[in-house]
Amino acid sequence: MKNPCLIIIDVQEKLFPVIYDKKRLLNNILILIKGFQLFQLPIIVTEQVPEKLGSTIGPIRSLLDEMIVINKSSFSCARDSRFMQKVSTLKKIDGIILVGIETHVCVYQTERDLIDRGYHVEVVADAAGARTEDNHRVALDRIQLNDGLLTTTEMLLFQLQGQAEGDRFRQLVKLIK
Repeated sequence: MKNPCLIIIDVQEKLFPVIYDKKRLLNNILILIKGFQLFQLPIIVTEQVPEKLGSTIGPIRSLLDEMIVINKSSFSCARDSRFMQKVSTLKKIDGIILVGIETHVCVYQTERDLIDRGYHVEVVADAAGARTEDNHRVALDRIQLNDGLLTTTEMLLFQLQGQAEGDRFRQLVKLIK
């Protein structure tokens, strides 16, 4: 995978405060946003019923000048026609990277549905979260049992970089540290 799209799922004002290990989650999502910007790769943000759960949290919004936000009511992003229409317009992508909350609901269901539609999908395990550690871990186990792919923030970004040279590599190392 050389040209994936990053999907940030439902990291919203009323959900985020109750997420287990939210500091780690947010830090890794911010690193991924900066990394995808460094690689000039597309980023899509979803919000689950924002009139009830609020907007995407400020630290994420502040990094995305031209944030593409898809409001949805279905748990799976792939069951939202606007989301699928937006993804289908991204002609050069060769995979989809999922991060966000909650791992056992929206992330898991989106991963399953996108795979069923023929997409290459990877879930960033250290950039997804749930209200409880158990829900997060069981969802990751289930993804793997269903032949889903897990990755980590660093693993993904260094895979995209491919080699330890050049200005972009130096910027990536600074971003990770």
